[in-house]
Amino acid sequence: MSDHVMKVVVDRQQDMVIIRPEGDIDLASSPTLRTQLREIVDEATDQIIVDLKAVPYMDSSGVATLVELLQSCRQKGLDLTLCQLGDRVLSVFQIARLDGVFKIAVSLEECTGTTD
Repeated sequence: MSDHVMKVVVDRQQDMVIIRPEGDIDLASSPTLRTQLREIVDEATDQIIVDLKAVPYMDSSGVATLVELLQSCRQKGLDLTLCQLGDRVLSVFQIARLDGVFKIAVSLEECTGTTD
């Protein structure tokens, strides 16, 4: 149906899961992402980081998917951080006033506590 299939790279580390969606998160791709996020939340034990560096565009359905993820994380007592949001994606969160709801980090290092 959709010609742009969303790719999601999942990097599982000892106490955190880093999720790296690639491509636009929109009405066509968010159901796929939502399914994958549900599976990850079921397995996760501590911290989930969503690295949005490779997401140039997100619409309201993408935001809704991440709000659902946040609610699932809160129910399970997981820590959720979004990081490396591009200007276009960040502005969607600011317009929806969700930049104060989500933990948003500038860099992946800021999330993971690793520094070079």
